[in-house]
Amino acid sequence: MGDRPADLPEALGRRISDGSFTSGLSVAEFAACLELGLEPVGLAQGFCAMQWSTYAMGGAFARGIAPYGGGQGGYVENYQCPHGMVSGEHRAWGQNYQQTWIEDAWLKGFSSAYSRMLEEAQALGAHGVIGVVDTVGHLSDLGIIEFHLRGTAVSVPGATAPPTPWSTYLAGQRLVKVIEAGFAPVAIVAAVASVRVWAYCMTEYLMGGTAGFFGGASDPVEIAQIVAAQLTAREIVRSSARTQLHGDSLHGASVSVLEREFEKGDLEIQALLRGNRLRRFKEFDALAVPRATVRLS
Repeated sequence: MGDRPADLPEALGRRISDGSFTSGLSVAEFAACLELGLEPVGLAQGFCAMQWSTYAMGGAFARGIAPYGGGQGGYVENYQCPHGMVSGEHRAWGQNYQQTWIEDAWLKGFSSAYSRMLEEAQALGAHGVIGVVDTVGHLSDLGIIEFHLRGTAVSVPGATAPPTPWSTYLAGQRLVKVIEAGFAPVAIVAAVASVRVWAYCMTEYLMGGTAGFFGGASDPVEIAQIVAAQLTAREIVRSSARTQLHGDSLHGASVSVLEREFEKGDLEIQALLRGNRLRRFKEFDALAVPRATVRLS
């Protein structure tokens, strides 16, 4: 430290000489991390940008999937007009179907960003990544989707590094309580489901605010096609998440649903599930009372 300015505090000079690292943890989460015996080694990030429409539609045609006729091996449900009418404007037929090509494109982008985050953590000598944050959004108006994952890479001093770092959305007291309960983080779990709704006449009328046929008044009516699509999207995303567990448990799961309407009841319902894959390694064992990490006197 011979080249550091003489007016730097001794503690600051020592930290600089020991090297520095970045962290995505709050002060409380950082303290809890140290109490668990985890040593932060840096902020690991992964990124992927995909041309969404080109990949999704190109992949659909390449695999022989009709974009307006249901996904290959996916959910398809047809709806038929009850009125017996035929005209250019009357929607005598409708359909819900799973857009498997969109799900494949999403999974490819997310997995690429996730793998790059783990590779960066591994390069730092980390055993795992905690406090993972993932964002998925539009990078521009050209159908480009951005996947960005980041988390704090941590190591366990004295332990042998696993072949692939583990990961979890948890950090701080939430992570402490999970380990106290006897569970160890294995990996984050993320899955998506996309269901397209092509409205038939009844759905079009009801989505347009017309409860009765030809505008006549009626009692409130359930929009069966929309309800079926919503329930199916949630079931598909839960099923997809279960395939990633391989016998482990899913904790802290959350499901968000996005609806994108095109016109007159035509819409896409997209369900996204995130959670933590955990594995039991011991029975419940209360941790010792945390000791003070900062002296105030």
